[in-house]
Amino acid sequence: MTDQLVVSPELARDSGLLPPERLENAVRKRQWGSERRSEPLAIVHPTPSSRKIVLGRLAILVTVGAWIYYVVSTIIRQFVDNPNSGFRFGFESISYLIVVTFLTFSALMYLMARQGALYRFKEHRRVPRGELDNHFAHYSEAVTVLVPSYAEEPQVVRGTLWSAALQEFPDLRVVLLLDDPPNPTEPEKIQRLDQTRALAGHIEDAMSAPAGRVNKALAAFRERQGSDANETGELQLLIGEYEAAVEWLETMAEAESVEDHVDEFFVDLVIMGLARELRLVLLALKAATAQNAAPSPERMEQLYLRLTWIFNVRTETFERKKYASLSHEANKAMNLNAYISLMGKRWRREETAGSVVLRPSLVPREDDLLVPDSTYLLTLDADSLLLRDYCLRLVYFLESAGNERVAVTQTPYSSFRGAPTRIERIAGATTDIQHILHQGMTYYGATFWVGANAIIRKCALEDIVEVETVGGFEIRTYIQDRTVIEDTESSIDLGTHGWKLVNYPERLSYSATPPDFGSLVVQRRRWANGGLLILPKLWNQLSHRRSQRQRILIREVLLRVNYMASITWASFGLLFLLAYPYDSRLLSPAVFIAALPYFLCMGSDLRDCGHRFSDIFRIYGFNLILLPVNLAGVLKSLQQGLTGDKIPFVRTPKVKNRTAAPAIYVLIPYAIVAFSILTIWRDAQQGNWGNVAFASLNAVLAMTCIQAYIGIWNSAVDVFLGAINWLYVTPKSKAKPESLVVPKTAEEVDWESILYHGDRRLNRDLRGGTDRRRRISLR
Repeated sequence: MTDQLVVSPELARDSGLLPPERLENAVRKRQWGSERRSEPLAIVHPTPSSRKIVLGRLAILVTVGAWIYYVVSTIIRQFVDNPNSGFRFGFESISYLIVVTFLTFSALMYLMARQGALYRFKEHRRVPRGELDNHFAHYSEAVTVLVPSYAEEPQVVRGTLWSAALQEFPDLRVVLLLDDPPNPTEPEKIQRLDQTRALAGHIEDAMSAPAGRVNKALAAFRERQGSDANETGELQLLIGEYEAAVEWLETMAEAESVEDHVDEFFVDLVIMGLARELRLVLLALKAATAQNAAPSPERMEQLYLRLTWIFNVRTETFERKKYASLSHEANKAMNLNAYISLMGKRWRREETAGSVVLRPSLVPREDDLLVPDSTYLLTLDADSLLLRDYCLRLVYFLESAGNERVAVTQTPYSSFRGAPTRIERIAGATTDIQHILHQGMTYYGATFWVGANAIIRKCALEDIVEVETVGGFEIRTYIQDRTVIEDTESSIDLGTHGWKLVNYPERLSYSATPPDFGSLVVQRRRWANGGLLILPKLWNQLSHRRSQRQRILIREVLLRVNYMASITWASFGLLFLLAYPYDSRLLSPAVFIAALPYFLCMGSDLRDCGHRFSDIFRIYGFNLILLPVNLAGVLKSLQQGLTGDKIPFVRTPKVKNRTAAPAIYVLIPYAIVAFSILTIWRDAQQGNWGNVAFASLNAVLAMTCIQAYIGIWNSAVDVFLGAINWLYVTPKSKAKPESLVVPKTAEEVDWESILYHGDRRLNRDLRGGTDRRRRISLR
């Protein structure tokens, strides 16, 4: 079963899985229990109360105290009271203690990160708009926005590019790093590629008219400042420019097609959000007119500049697969690396044996590929959207005193509200929880780069670059692609070189959440893969920092280890608890008390994020049905550690129809339910009521989540398709025997390939020690 199989109405009809009268259900519709709220949360987190902070501290103390009490009152006591209990009981006691300890540790790390977030939200003060305008009034540095994209829907990429293009920043360039094969043969792929290639040009063309207007208005204002300018007249001209800008944005918003909650967010928060900001300025300017007052000429110039920041943008598309000299490794990291390695230089395109290579241009020519350099990079996933002042506020933060060694700053993305499916709503709830935890990790110096969006100092990437020669060409790797979680590994690399990472404590970025179980499987299996492989790098970083006599807090180390390895021990720990019939003597209310603060705090956080307190049960069941997915990701990490082979990067599908899940990930949740029912029956006969209660909870929540997030009918479809895929074997084409004589005329011989590549077949024969000769017949 492929990871990205999409169940279309045609496939369902032709396979007999869906009768004609139910074909309309193949397209995703809003489900019962989905999210009705479409308004996003506030950009600035509300200030937590002192009571909330005190309760958070109490939750940490209760968790630690309950665990200690359990160890003393249950584990140690059992060994004291039963010195001859035997090997089996000793094994069960130790293994159960290990599982409980690791799970309690993860809960404790959640509470600690959450507490750090509360401290940051209480201390955060938003930078006034006037300070931003003043800082960037005479600004000369640039930001390059890099949007890596592979086989994305053009409409998805379009929204991302527009959200980047409408950023308020003095010098902004948006580059779509298109990674699709440049010469597809299927009509559908050709059409999609053509539409995606045209996006950058369409955006720049659309922005050219308002950009020309505001640039002309600014130039005219500056010319008038040398003469006796009329203050009232100047204010009216400025008001006119803002009214024109607002009208342009509102006209654009009215022309947009709104088909789902993401489109609604794009129109209401990206386009109209900016329009409302400008209308607020209009309100202030008109109030000044009514009061016979006016801003100073310097402030008026800043307000003109703000309009130029919005509309002056350069957009372009770059395709690395058009050039043989760049890495074609199939992952996002090398797509980014390929372009970053070209920045700041001129490159000459050279036709070589049917391909194009890039060489440094020593003598500038008109047809050179010129890749401008920039101080900052903004990496942005093709399914993410930014709010209007993301660049402005994050770059201002990087240039503030004390932040000179901050390499990466970001706002961990939030979920789009109004999810039409239950699984997208609950996955979005976990995303919003992660946003809070990432903010708290910054408080303890344990920030990780979350790859969906980030502002990066390019000089920091130059510090960690690795250079190698592959096939005669220099390949520069800034962001490691050894694992599929390249952002996590790069966080460790930057820390080793003395750089810091910081999460900005506001909600300024949003990213899509998988809308069905099949696409969620792809995403979560990728997230679970790679953390174990990066742990040795963390130890090396800590050793290096220790040798530099840097202070290392134990809280930072614990949070980092938990972030990279908790999926491993949580998955295996939950598997043990589900599968092994532990002795009832090991159960204790203390275990429940140790976990209770975690669930209560999570419920409080969910409610603060606009979700439901009861979602704590849905998230538990959600994690139950994702258990095989997480285990598969962990096992892939172990496989890579043993073999050294890279795990292929698999993008998360973003399609309108449902993505089918591999059958094994559908069947195992049913097996969990069946085994839980068996456990209930077995332990009820033995009187182990604690195990009965735990198994009952698992059976009910897992079955509920199967029905809600996978679907009984969808389960049958996915298993059926998996069986078909397993039974069907694609016949392998037999390789044709190589002829000893290549019948080609002089006019047919590819002389460029011979001169460039040489005879690779001849080289292979010589290495093999054979005296067989190949000859080319020139007739």
